[in-house]
Amino acid sequence: MADVIAVDRPTRDQWVELRRAEGRATSANWRETPALLEYQREIAAQCQIHDVVFVEKSRRTGATWGAAADAVLRSASARGEGGMDTLYMGTSHDMAKEFIDAAAGWARLLEHACSEVGETLFDDGSDEGIKALKIDFASGYSIVALSSKPRSLRGRQGFAILDEAAFVDSLAELLKAALAFLMWGGKVLVISTHNGVDNPFNQTIVDIRAGRAKYGLIRFDLDEALRQGLFERMCMVNAHKHGEWTPEKEADWRDKLINDYRDAADEELYCIPSQGSGAWLPAPLIEARMVAAPMLRLSFPESFSMLPEAQRRGEVDRWIETELIPVMEATLDRNLMSGFGMDVGRKRDLTVMCPMQITRMMRRVVPFMVELERVPFQQQEQIRDALVSRLPRFIGGRTDATGIGASLAETGAQKFGHVMVEVKFSTEWYRTEMPPLKAAFEDDAISVPRDAEVAADLRAFKVVRGIATLPDLRVKTSTGGVRHGDAGVAIALAYSACRQPFQQYEYTPAAPAVRDPGRVGWRQEWAFDRDEMMPSRRGDGLW
Repeated sequence: MADVIAVDRPTRDQWVELRRAEGRATSANWRETPALLEYQREIAAQCQIHDVVFVEKSRRTGATWGAAADAVLRSASARGEGGMDTLYMGTSHDMAKEFIDAAAGWARLLEHACSEVGETLFDDGSDEGIKALKIDFASGYSIVALSSKPRSLRGRQGFAILDEAAFVDSLAELLKAALAFLMWGGKVLVISTHNGVDNPFNQTIVDIRAGRAKYGLIRFDLDEALRQGLFERMCMVNAHKHGEWTPEKEADWRDKLINDYRDAADEELYCIPSQGSGAWLPAPLIEARMVAAPMLRLSFPESFSMLPEAQRRGEVDRWIETELIPVMEATLDRNLMSGFGMDVGRKRDLTVMCPMQITRMMRRVVPFMVELERVPFQQQEQIRDALVSRLPRFIGGRTDATGIGASLAETGAQKFGHVMVEVKFSTEWYRTEMPPLKAAFEDDAISVPRDAEVAADLRAFKVVRGIATLPDLRVKTSTGGVRHGDAGVAIALAYSACRQPFQQYEYTPAAPAVRDPGRVGWRQEWAFDRDEMMPSRRGDGLW
């Protein structure tokens, strides 16, 4: 296992004092004790408020028990009261049986009419179907527990419960199938302990906290569950083993559990995802290098590309004048050298432009970034030219020349010279360029905009066979499009440009251009502009 985030937790003696001061969370009399603990009741409450709810939890705290109660109440209700089928998906047949047994127990406890638990052949679109466990209710709805294959949900409707979702084979595909339930009033509940920081389960939770995914979120770790009565309930159910509850017994049980899990305790018991072996940059490191910096985003409808060229140019010129140039004037230091990186996209992926400046302490700073969605290539070129031509002391850039980026990379090299390099991504490029970038993050030698999309794109890089690269996995943007690590690629390209050997040079003419009335002709003097570091023609005139 990779490094685990250290967390200060109460010691055994501190836990005893804490629980003695708080007292019992539930009644010692089972007749007066609610059937569900507070965090279990919260699952049903959040499912009432939100169409999609994620639950990050400690191992074996009874989240599934709470979900089973909610499933019975829904499937036993009439359509007009919110009734619907429940489709439960775990990672094994044993989990499916455990859920169905819990649901049957709740049905009897709540006195809802239901048939006996039985097996059925669930039609998932394949020739052989899937064996599933099923409970039928008098309402006409059912609870079905089946395997975690995305095709099992295709063409279905109701309340989907995805249990231990971080451990299924393809959570992204499973979620895609489950979210279709929402179109006709269905619900989706996703429950799991963590399985690495880069697992889709954890990434979705990060998106929820960032406000990019409008889902409900519940979190309870071992200590929160204990303070709400988990061990008290264990003593009540297994009195022969634990006897009467006391703070000391609970502290001993808690201490033994933490010691048994050892290094895995943070992830298994305290909802702290571990750094997976495939991760390239850990999320805490990325966030530590983030600063307040503007993110300029421009998006057009697809119909924009069919407008007359003059109209498109005019629209983008206005955006450059009102949005881009003011940000450049406010954020760029005219005394610092500048580099540039550009990842190119069009219909499927985004285009991201990343200027980068080198401070006197040799720190690479991204003053702002530009993100383009569904912007025609001509207008991408228009924006790029306006941006690069205004970068102070420009030393070079890198443009993605793979696939559709080849044309823009070529025009960039034609306009700005050999310092604008065309990059065709390869294993060797990643092998050479990614380690220095990671070192910059680790040494606090770089800063990037504090933005959830930028963080997600940097997280998208994985270590494959010892090399940091970008898997062929795309995620949705906040505007409904898709992204493929685009901001991360642009940052990598800009950093590559800014770490190349460079030498600043300039030429100052000995005398200004003058007109000689005795001779007719043209005299041209070329110099390197002190600010732009680009060749400029001076002193044109008749002589």
